[in-house]
Amino acid sequence: MTGADQPKIQLSGVTRAFEDVRALDGVDLTLAPRQSLVLIGGSGSGKSLLLKCILGLIPPDSGSIKVDGIETVGMPENERMVWMQRFGVLFQRQGLFDSMTIWENIAFRLIHEDRLAPSEARDRAIARLGQVGLTPDTADLYPSEVSGGMQKRVGLARAIATDPEILFLDEPTAGLDPIMSNIISELINERVDELGATVVSIVSNLDVVRNIADSVLMLHAGQVVWNGPVAGLDETDNPYVRQFVTQSIDGPIEMPKLAG
Repeated sequence: MTGADQPKIQLSGVTRAFEDVRALDGVDLTLAPRQSLVLIGGSGSGKSLLLKCILGLIPPDSGSIKVDGIETVGMPENERMVWMQRFGVLFQRQGLFDSMTIWENIAFRLIHEDRLAPSEARDRAIARLGQVGLTPDTADLYPSEVSGGMQKRVGLARAIATDPEILFLDEPTAGLDPIMSNIISELINERVDELGATVVSIVSNLDVVRNIADSVLMLHAGQVVWNGPVAGLDETDNPYVRQFVTQSIDGPIEMPKLAG
C-alpha cells in the first residue's frame, strides 16, 4: 500500500473492559490523512476512552491500533515517547500546569522537545494565543488567573504549538460563546486545509460538528452504531443518530432517570 493510500489511523476490533463492563466493544475505525473525524455519542459512550487508547495512555484489552501503518499496541515505552511527538492533544480538562505561566504551558514542548530558545518559544506561544483569540498580556498570567473558557483556549494553543500532524481534541469549543466557537472551528479547519493535519475531535455541539467534520463516527455503549460523511447526519434513518440530532428523549439512547 502506498503512502497516499495508507490510512493515517486504523483500528480493528479494539476492546477495553473495566471489571464487567465493556467500555469499548470491537471498535473499527479508518481515517485517511488530512481528514477531520468527529466522534459523537452520549455521555459514557466511550469517546474519550477511545482517544486515550489510540494515544497509548490506556492499553486496549485486544485489537489493533495502527498509525501510518505501524502497530502501536504493545509498543515499547521509549519508542512511544518519540512516537507521541506527532500528536497535539487537548483534553477536556485542559491539563495545564498550575505552576507555569500561560506562555510556559504553551511553549513546554517547544522548549523541551524542539529545543527552542525560551525567547523564541515565548514569541511562538504569544502568536498561538492570538490564534485562539487571547491577547499577549495573558501570556504571563497563571492558569488560575483566567476563566475556564480562557483555559480551554490556552489548552488548544498548546495543542497546536508544534504544528503536529495529528490533533486529538476533546470538546474544543465547550463553554465558549458562539462567536469564539466559530473562530476555534475555523482554526481547526485551517490545521487540516493548510498544514495537512489529521484531526479527531469529540464534539457535542452539532453546529460545530457540521463546521469541522469530514466524517462522523457515533459510539453507543462502546460500539460503533454509525459512521459516515458529515452530510449523512441529516440524511440517515439510523435511530441513534436521529435521536442525537433531534435531541429527543425518545429512542434507543436511554436517558438517566431523575430522582423524585
